[in-house]
Amino acid sequence: MWIFITLAAATFQILRTSRQHELRSVLSTAAAGFVRYAYGAPLAVALSLVLFGALGRDLPGVHVDFWPALLIGAVGQIAGTVCLLQSFKVRDFAVGTVYSKSEVLFVAALGALGFETALRPAGWLGAVLVTAGVAWLASKGSLSSLLHRAGDPAALLGLAAGAGFAAASLGIRAASRSLTDAPSFDRAVLALTALLIVQTVLNAGWFVATDPGEIRRTAAAWRPAIPVGILSLLGSIGWAWAFTLESAAKVRTLGQVELIIAFVLARVTLGERHTRADYLASGLVLGGVVLVTVWG
Repeated sequence: MWIFITLAAATFQILRTSRQHELRSVLSTAAAGFVRYAYGAPLAVALSLVLFGALGRDLPGVHVDFWPALLIGAVGQIAGTVCLLQSFKVRDFAVGTVYSKSEVLFVAALGALGFETALRPAGWLGAVLVTAGVAWLASKGSLSSLLHRAGDPAALLGLAAGAGFAAASLGIRAASRSLTDAPSFDRAVLALTALLIVQTVLNAGWFVATDPGEIRRTAAAWRPAIPVGILSLLGSIGWAWAFTLESAAKVRTLGQVELIIAFVLARVTLGERHTRADYLASGLVLGGVVLVTVWG
C-alpha cells in the first residue's frame, strides 16, 4: 500500500509546486514557501478535529521520543528549503536542484549507520541509479558541466539541502512511528498536524524578526494560496503515512518519480519534446525504483 500512497504524494507535490510557482508573481520566494505551512496547518488542525473529535477516534499515544524527532523533521525541512532557495540565488536553478537530489543517498547512508532500516545491496544500487537519473533529467543535458562545479557554493548549498531533506524524512518517520495504539493513518495525521504547526511558528518567527511585511503579504494572497495549502496538506499526509508504513530510504527513492510524472505531464499536456538522453535518464530512474522497491 505504501507504494500507491507514495505515488499519490508525489503527484500532489508536483501540483502543489506548480501552484506555488504561480505565487511568485505576487510573493517573494521565501513567502511562497511559507504558504505551504501557513495555509496547510489550519487545514491539518481541522482534519485532526474531525478525525479525533467528530468521529471519536482515539488519539495515538505520544512517546517521549516524539517531540525531538518532530523538531528534527521540522527544522530539517525548513533548513533544506532555505539552502535550496539560497543556491538558486548564488547560481542558476539547475546546480542547486541536481545536488539537492543527494537526499536519497543521505537517507540511505543514515540508514546504514543505524538511524533506520538499512537498504540491501540491490537497494543501494537502485538509490544510486535513481539519483543519477534524476540529476541527469534535472540538469537538462548539462550534467557533466554541473559535476565540474562540485565545489561551487551553489553545489555545496544543494548538498546541504539534500542533507536537510534527509533529516526531515527520518525525523518525520521517527515521530510518526513513535506514536502508539492507533492505525497508521491516524498517527500520520497527528504527526503532520504537529509538524505543520511547529513549522508555521518557526517560519513566522523568522519573518517577524527579519521582515514582518512578508506575513501581511502572505495573508493578503489568501485566494491563490488556499489551493497550495490544500495540495500541500494532501501531499504531506501521503509522505507522513508512507513513512509510517515503510523506510524513509524506500519512500524517498520511489518519490523521485515525481520528476518522471512531471516529464510525462509536460509531454502529454504541453506537447514538449524530449531528447534521447531524457528518456535514458528516465529509464535509469525507473530501473532504480524497481530495484529499491522490489529487492531493496
